[in-house]
Amino acid sequence: MPTILDSLYHGSLFPNEKVIPKDPNYRPINRQITESLEAWKLRLSDGDFEELESLLELYSQVQGMEMATSFTYGFKVGAAMMIEILSDPE
Repeated sequence: MPTILDSLYHGSLFPNEKVIPKDPNYRPINRQITESLEAWKLRLSDGDFEELESLLELYSQVQGMEMATSFTYGFKVGAAMMIEILSDPE
């Protein structure tokens, strides 16, 4: 089994693809979003729905940036804790 560092180096580790919330509300809410989008698709003209999809894509991009920043920050805090723990003389 490859190490985490090997996986990172070879580009085979994608943490963002492995994270699926375990909150029991996640799937029902996701289903509601899908159903709502289908309803909007029926109500709006093709052009208006394309604009809505573009807006949602922009939101998704921003959300991805926020998640990446949170991941990086959390990783740094975890590493700083390990350094603090290992450098404590007690």
